Amino acid sequence: MSIDSSEPKLQRVIGLPSAVMLGLGSIIGTGLFVSLGIGVDIAGPMVIPAITLAGLVAMCNGLSSAQLAANHPISGGTYEYGHRWLNPTLGFTSGWMFLSAKSASAATAALGFAWYIYPEGTLPVAITLVVAVTLLTITGLQRSNAVNIAMVTLVLMTISAFVIKSTPALFEHSDRLQPLFDPKRFPDLLQATALMFVAYTGYGRVATLGEEVQEPRRTIPRAVIITLIISLILYLTVAAVGLAQAKQLGKLANGFGGSLLDQIVTSGAAIAMVSVLLNLILGLSRVVLAMGRRGDLPKATTRINESTKVPALATITVGVLITGLVCLGDIKLTWSFSAFTVLVYYAITNLCAIRLKDEERLYPVWISYVGFIACLSLALFVDWRVMITGLGLIAFGLIWKKFFNRAT
Repeated sequence: MSIDSSEPKLQRVIGLPSAVMLGLGSIIGTGLFVSLGIGVDIAGPMVIPAITLAGLVAMCNGLSSAQLAANHPISGGTYEYGHRWLNPTLGFTSGWMFLSAKSASAATAALGFAWYIYPEGTLPVAITLVVAVTLLTITGLQRSNAVNIAMVTLVLMTISAFVIKSTPALFEHSDRLQPLFDPKRFPDLLQATALMFVAYTGYGRVATLGEEVQEPRRTIPRAVIITLIISLILYLTVAAVGLAQAKQLGKLANGFGGSLLDQIVTSGAAIAMVSVLLNLILGLSRVVLAMGRRGDLPKATTRINESTKVPALATITVGVLITGLVCLGDIKLTWSFSAFTVLVYYAITNLCAIRLKDEERLYPVWISYVGFIACLSLALFVDWRVMITGLGLIAFGLIWKKFFNRAT
């Protein structure tokens, strides 16, 4: 099914600074305060090369996403690219995987926020946060952007304070960063790389919001590259100082009852989780909108509010889905599930970029081949139970598509 060109469109209100902040807001919360901790648990000091490898894979995928979005700047990301450059089945699969992966990431952010704020009652706090942020996004993208910029700025200030205070430990305890590579633990390195890869994928928010980006062919590639470079530097820096201090990187903050720095970092962690959740709901709702336009989800999800220019029902649908995943109550489970599904999603993204014509291409084709092979390879190192669940979800989605399209 093709998109009806007469349907209401979203407004182009996102410039380069806002696009970078949207990317960072989707990345640095769960990436710094959840993913790093899980990576250290799996690979120890080898999390540092894992961060680097994941960053290189993310850069390949980011450049593929950027040139696709520059050529086809419409809401939906790889869901739309799959339909345009591949076929409806792969297009649908990518959209289904994006909804699954990023809903799980959003649930992780909500649970992470609740853990920092009120560990004794994570579920009620997390659900309340999802409801509040969903309501905020319905009020309009410009207001959501303003809130996001304020939150990301505060988080960056918080991380800067932590790094400045902790840097002396690098010189005193540099031995804690060893060994950076142990051949016997190579599978652990690859598993940590797969999980750290998810920590970079917030740059995709710029692509999924492509219909609302100003000068997309110029803005999107720049925003993606800047976002990934800043994220790589942040992750490597925080991982190094955290390991040197023997910190639990998933729990950089010690709670509101510790030192002033602990209180500042705890506040930054909580704010970062809200920022991630906000940006994920924005991106997810646009994919739901795109899937509704093509008839893979109910047509009602395409309605755009006249006053706010926001797909309200699509946004509410996303909020309900995230709330359901929050009820699982397991941060590591939701993050691992996100890793497998997002790797499948970006494998399809790279496949789309490989199909670009010469006049559409902004970067060499080998970059997309590297991204494609790396995504499929890393997906094999995710926990096998998560992998089976992900494959089952793909099958369920394709069955849904077949029967839903037949019914409509």
